[in-house]
Amino acid sequence: MKAGIGPSLPTDRVGGEDGRMKKEINSTEIARLAGVSRSTVSRVVNGYKNVPQETHEKVMAVIDRYRYVPNHSAQVLKGKPTKTLGLFWISRGRIAEDFLAEYIIVTIIENAASQGYHILTCVVPDLLQAQNTRTVRELYQQKRIDGGIFIGLNSREPFIEELVEEGFVVGLFDYGVDGTKAENRVIINFDSETSARAVDYLVELGHHDIGLINGDILRYSGMQKYEGFAEGLRRNGLLLEPAWVGHNGFSEASGYDAMKTMLDRSVRLPTAICCANDSIAFGAIRALREAGHRVPEDVSVIGIDDHMRSATSDPPLTTFREDFDGMLSALAKEVIRVSQGEAAAVMAEFTGELVVRKSCIRLGG
Repeated sequence: MKAGIGPSLPTDRVGGEDGRMKKEINSTEIARLAGVSRSTVSRVVNGYKNVPQETHEKVMAVIDRYRYVPNHSAQVLKGKPTKTLGLFWISRGRIAEDFLAEYIIVTIIENAASQGYHILTCVVPDLLQAQNTRTVRELYQQKRIDGGIFIGLNSREPFIEELVEEGFVVGLFDYGVDGTKAENRVIINFDSETSARAVDYLVELGHHDIGLINGDILRYSGMQKYEGFAEGLRRNGLLLEPAWVGHNGFSEASGYDAMKTMLDRSVRLPTAICCANDSIAFGAIRALREAGHRVPEDVSVIGIDDHMRSATSDPPLTTFREDFDGMLSALAKEVIRVSQGEAAAVMAEFTGELVVRKSCIRLGG
């Protein structure tokens, strides 16, 4: 007879000497092997603090030895949290080539993991298609997720409002607000002041002919950045020149196409261009150069984001650094907190910090 600690189960019922499972072990057997009650095993598995350290270690030793995993379906039926959030990326195009999209996804996963939560990620092409909305709603109804984070939405989405009304926990990044609050809804946004400050900075450099390449006007940030740009012009006594304003997507390709359109329709170019994000700025600079214009000698370009490429782009991009870490961390933490019923939802806006590099030039300096 081999020496060991405590009783053992026959290998044909629990596991072989190599540790491979022959039959799924349950919490009752874990309790018997550890010499504790089944409720003690439940408290250990669910992370309760009222278990003596020695007992906790004894139970965990048995759990590790037999590779016990609690029955997820049973826990859901008992109303226990799944410790899983849904991350729904709304996009008709490819996101694999979008550096910012990759950064946002990874940051949310890391923030959730730091709090013991998993992320179930879904790319949703269109929320107007019934099959897509059905898939999202089923994840909530089947209690496979405790809450959901949505990115890439239009400013207002009827389906999102339905989820909120039905009581599901919803976290929204870059989404329109109507002034009403809901205890199960978290909203984190950019503010409009950042693009207004971009105009202020260009005016300080002596620019008065200023254009804008904006993102998707149907997105909340697209509207916010346009409104901020217009406000920046107004408070500096400047007029909005329609030929110098373009609306497109938020990608580098969108910035390139919008700049090409501006080049085609303008008799003369502005001396400076605000871009709704840095990806757009990269595309705009490429289009300007292809047309024989120098940046910043002929046209200054300023972005918003402080993209990971901005410091090493040619020229290094002057931009406004957005606190994406802070925004995404706040979003993940609040969605988790609201899903646990510990606090009401929040609506918060974040502003950017100017980072001066080489893509803007002082006129007459």
